[in-house]
Amino acid sequence: MLSVIIPTYNEIDYIEDAIKSVAFADEIIVIDSYSSDGTKEKSLSLGCTVLERKFDNFSNQKNHAISYAKGDWILFLDGDERVSQKLKLEILSVIKNGKHSGYKISFPHFYMNRFLYHKVDRVIRLVKNKNIKFTGDVHEKLVVEGSIGTLKNFMIHYTYKGLSNLLQKKDSYAWFQAKTSYERGKKATYFHLIFKPFYRFFSSYILKRGFMDGVPGLALASINAYGVFSRYVKIILIQKGLK
Repeated sequence: MLSVIIPTYNEIDYIEDAIKSVAFADEIIVIDSYSSDGTKEKSLSLGCTVLERKFDNFSNQKNHAISYAKGDWILFLDGDERVSQKLKLEILSVIKNGKHSGYKISFPHFYMNRFLYHKVDRVIRLVKNKNIKFTGDVHEKLVVEGSIGTLKNFMIHYTYKGLSNLLQKKDSYAWFQAKTSYERGKKATYFHLIFKPFYRFFSSYILKRGFMDGVPGLALASINAYGVFSRYVKIILIQKGLK
């Protein structure tokens, strides 16, 4: 039995296609942070189980949903993601015959109306429902007992919803990360403000071969560097008592 868990907040423009792409699952659980745009109602109309929980961090949202999942396996899906037909068949195959406790799935970034196949994240998303939990506040990590494999087929991920939306998302994450870092006693200096964004750009554009994706690769590497810069600016503002 396969359960799918989808965390949501105001995903009305995307949620229907996401749910339909995993219609092969035995159970779909939407963990919603009190959306105001009809996401909850749309999910219910499509036969999902909807849990509502006030958002505090990503790990707690997903861990709450895990406690309700009945499946032997769980697939974690975001509202702007889609499971392709090839990925569906591979998921069903490893659930039946797989040798690992969990599997990473590759996510090429979608930016400026194209998929950037040289900017690919690989994240554990398919796991056996046994002693699993998420840790971390923003970039949460799924802790799994046992070996981890990697699926061959990509997840479709529509990350780009417009430049203003992307920058707003980066700033929102930056505030959340800055406050969390400060509460944990982490300090930021002007050295971090210069070095960290530069390294993020270098990593995205050079080490991860973003330059092979042309102008979109350059633009995305620059925006990723901006996100890091924004985070350290906010940490310094908090340290100085300005925010």
